[in-house]
Amino acid sequence: MLLENKSAVIYGAGGAIGSAIACAFAREGAKVFLVGRRLAPVEAVAREISNAGGTASAALVDALDEQAVEKHLSMVAEKADGIDISINAIGIPQQKVQGISLVDLSAEHFALPITTYTQTTFFTARAAARYMIKQKTGVILTITATPARMVASLVGGMAPAWAAVEALTRGLAAELGPEGIRVIGLRSNAIPETETIHEANSSQGKAVGMSQEQFTAQLAGMTPLRRLPTLGEVANVAAFLASDQASAMTATVANLSCGFLPD
Repeated sequence: MLLENKSAVIYGAGGAIGSAIACAFAREGAKVFLVGRRLAPVEAVAREISNAGGTASAALVDALDEQAVEKHLSMVAEKADGIDISINAIGIPQQKVQGISLVDLSAEHFALPITTYTQTTFFTARAAARYMIKQKTGVILTITATPARMVASLVGGMAPAWAAVEALTRGLAAELGPEGIRVIGLRSNAIPETETIHEANSSQGKAVGMSQEQFTAQLAGMTPLRRLPTLGEVANVAAFLASDQASAMTATVANLSCGFLPD
């Protein structure tokens, strides 16, 4: 198993991406510590993992609360005797954030994703890094999306938010690399199985006179594979990147766009 005897903290573990990654990590042998702003969905994922023979615990933590993040991680580090992997997969509602032109977008809704994603990624990565530095090993994973690197309309502040997270990923990798810590991003492309993408595609589709289904099909048709990535594919790549099999990878972003963005 790729992650045997590893301890992993997953923020936003009750969401589609976070839960898929948590299950993949547990399947590969990791002890997973699941975190979310709502406890019920996180507990449901923990039960699913436990019923499958894995080791999981759930906790109610707001990843935008700096002190709450640090307090929880202190308990995890003591219980697990260290922290090997940290990944932030939180999401925000897409209503009033996407599907509106920048000239019509309020300052509040433009800033919301930028503030949210950059702060929560910084809080969780910094807290994990402090423990990993003591161990001289660890992996921090971040999640972004294709608008970070493309010319995209009607995505509001999401594109600059993801671009900022990718820049933060590189900065963390530069500073933490000498301490034996790797920092890598995963850049996906409109995963159709997630509620976030359903909301975003509905908003953007409506803005251009298309249904959610039509807009999603158009996105899929623009990739060389003529499809969009699945939750399973993103989760499996996350497990690989977090493992020692990817030990030479840091300061980069895994391209999961199905070829939409060439590297």
